[in-house]
Amino acid sequence: MSELLEREIKLRFESAAHARDAILKVGAAPCHPRRLQDDRLLDWPDGRLRQRRCTLRVRDDGGTAYLTFKGPPQAATMKVREEIETKVEDGTLVLRMLDQLGLRVWFRYQKYREEYTRGDVTLTIDETPIGTYVELEGDESGIVAIAKTMGRTSPDYVLESYRDLFATAQAEQKIRGPNMVFDPRP
Repeated sequence: MSELLEREIKLRFESAAHARDAILKVGAAPCHPRRLQDDRLLDWPDGRLRQRRCTLRVRDDGGTAYLTFKGPPQAATMKVREEIETKVEDGTLVLRMLDQLGLRVWFRYQKYREEYTRGDVTLTIDETPIGTYVELEGDESGIVAIAKTMGRTSPDYVLESYRDLFATAQAEQKIRGPNMVFDPRP
């Protein structure tokens, strides 16, 4: 289990190839290969977690499952929030247990993720159904320095969650469906 104060930003990229080039140019080293992450956000029917701007997530990360609680975002130039996470043996069983407690999945999202590190910062390439993002997570000075080396400054920082980005994409692009998942059709 880990408990920490998560600090992160997202940066938009034209493609995974452009993102990978930018990450390699700053000297980051690969640490976890590309795999599918399938995330489910849960809440009670009255929406009390969303009202508090908190998140409860069950993630299937290429066959490994995690249960994560994220507290409300704190006022900052980047996304800062409490994160408590633990690896679980069986994500499907955890979802079933949470359902028995009255929690329901209200949003599902998928992304292909690959991870790199440079110093104390983790850099991820997230290929989503709504675009490609690089997420920088770690200490604030490291995040800012890497973003600057990539030619990015605070106006480029994307602080919205993938759920919020999906809602914007739905409105702008007339995307149908309640979830941000890849089309299962070939």
